Amino acid sequence: MSDLSGQTALVTGAARGIGRAIAVRYASLGAQVVVNYHADAAAAHATVAQIEASGGRAVAVQGDVAVTADLDRLFATTLEHYGRLDVVVANAGREVISQPVIDVADADFDALVAVNVRGAFFTLQRGAKLVAYGGRLIYIGSSTTVSPHPGTGLYSASKVFAQQLVRVLAMELGARDVTVNTILPTATAGAGVFTDVVEGDEFHRVTPRSGPWVDAEAPLRTQPMPRSTSRVRWLDGSVDSPCSSPEGRCSERAGPLHVS
Repeated sequence: MSDLSGQTALVTGAARGIGRAIAVRYASLGAQVVVNYHADAAAAHATVAQIEASGGRAVAVQGDVAVTADLDRLFATTLEHYGRLDVVVANAGREVISQPVIDVADADFDALVAVNVRGAFFTLQRGAKLVAYGGRLIYIGSSTTVSPHPGTGLYSASKVFAQQLVRVLAMELGARDVTVNTILPTATAGAGVFTDVVEGDEFHRVTPRSGPWVDAEAPLRTQPMPRSTSRVRWLDGSVDSPCSSPEGRCSERAGPLHVS
């Protein structure tokens, strides 16, 4: 377990799901956390309340990662509030899992790319500029980029973009001892389109979106869903992170986002 005492972590899209779990985990390790959210203020403040109830420090800051002015305000508020920035987790994203490529409209494309491509790029770019020496940048990607399924064409393509950016940033930031990593979680209960999943349920019974483009894949019908709450492994910003930036190497970890 890492000790993040005195460090500041900024987590985008931390009002719920994987982002919330990361924020809560970092706070339990001693970090002061900035809980970014786009629209659900109540959920973001609930995340802050959960952290504070356990003796941690956190603040909720609204901002749309697809809007660079919002990102600038988010990072400025982080530095004004805590005076430093040590870990940036680019977690905010939009998810579509049951849309065949032939059904993608211009508006669908623009909406997803605005967050998953533009938002991820400028979050990591701002983080690269402002993170402290020896800091951590972490991008939450998707296992669909390495294990595609029907209906995820637009989504998985949009998530590949920042994975390549991570590889480049790992080399560019090596001189500052900043590590840059991608995490590729599988579908996770309580996150994305699986927000309303019942614990222990399986993919084909997930609400709100099931359907032929999900149910058609046999592995999806039988794979239990990991939860996105409580303890999050792999994401603690520790120095034994698999990416060694000074040598320009960076890892991608795919699989269930294990929690306990």
